[in-house]
Amino acid sequence: MNNARPGARDIGIDIGIFVPGRWNAITDVGEVKVGHVTLIEGEGKLVPGQGPVRTGVTVILPHDGNLFREKVPAASYVFNGFGKSIGLHQVNELGNLETPIALTNTLCAPLVADALIEWSLRNNPEIGINTGTVNPVVGEVNDGILNDIQGRRVRKEHVFDAITKAEAGSVEEGSVGAGTGSSCMGWKGGIGTSSRVLPSNLGGYTVGVLVQTNFGGILTICGAPVGREFGRYSFKSDSRYDVSEGGGFESPDGSVMVIVATDAPLDQRQLQRLAKRVSLGLARTGFIGSNGSGDFFITFSTAGRIPHSGPLTLKTEVVSNDSMSALFLAVVEATEEAVINSMLRATTVVGRDGRTCDAIDIHELLEVLRKYNALSWNETILP
Repeated sequence: MNNARPGARDIGIDIGIFVPGRWNAITDVGEVKVGHVTLIEGEGKLVPGQGPVRTGVTVILPHDGNLFREKVPAASYVFNGFGKSIGLHQVNELGNLETPIALTNTLCAPLVADALIEWSLRNNPEIGINTGTVNPVVGEVNDGILNDIQGRRVRKEHVFDAITKAEAGSVEEGSVGAGTGSSCMGWKGGIGTSSRVLPSNLGGYTVGVLVQTNFGGILTICGAPVGREFGRYSFKSDSRYDVSEGGGFESPDGSVMVIVATDAPLDQRQLQRLAKRVSLGLARTGFIGSNGSGDFFITFSTAGRIPHSGPLTLKTEVVSNDSMSALFLAVVEATEEAVINSMLRATTVVGRDGRTCDAIDIHELLEVLRKYNALSWNETILP
């Protein structure tokens, strides 16, 4: 997978105390796969519905099998509900996930949901005969600063292609897929991912996180006030309605989608508890959860599968409540690092009306981090 720019650990940003998995990605969990389709077309002035395209779709597949027939335990949590996500009510009501999770832009969410429905019907003709419905799960952010969002350019073929392209292993990050047109805390945002593996005495479980970052705040990395040092942060002009020279990229508003996967055996209640801790990882990066931010977190477990048509009762084994704290910390750490990776990996994008959302300058960032002694903590940590 081509990640031309460095991730956090490549430049000495050591977040947390637990170690990442092999890929430092959500794909470290079970059979999880990720697929992207990136749409970049045209340039110049915005003509609604005909302007430059800077968007895409990203899909997350929990396992290789038929997800409708073999569902996975799942839950969701809404931190701030200014968004257009689809399918989360049923996820929480029934505690399972029966389609891939798809991420895209706000106005394409219904189109992507329709594609997931069609894909599910193709693979499960019995839906229309016996069940009648399927619950597509779609998350979104508003990438309208760079993208002609009214053009609604994501088509069902793009969703099908993303599912077909989904792979295990290394995950492409930054200005790709659903993160193509997003921005984060004054810079280019996008797709980011990270993982943590617990020590064997804490269960040895893996937690993986994938983020779609498009929110405001004051960037903080390992405690260093990066946003303040660069002079890029929300409310810099004391007016949430101010349009900065950067084209509005420092607005406090925006959104974030966070997908959490784990191989720990958790039920819906425990998965929702895990989802709530995502907000703590986001806060470490400078996220503020503004009024106009749609912040939706989805968690699922690959430890067990729930048959669509099963016996009268199901026997399941779950982690004890007393063992949840390590998982909480793992999701906090992985979320924080995933956000930073989404920004470090992102490339500069020029969008509608020539607006430019530039990638954070790695060399200037390193100078700030050295100033605050925020680098290479793993080299000095006590055994």
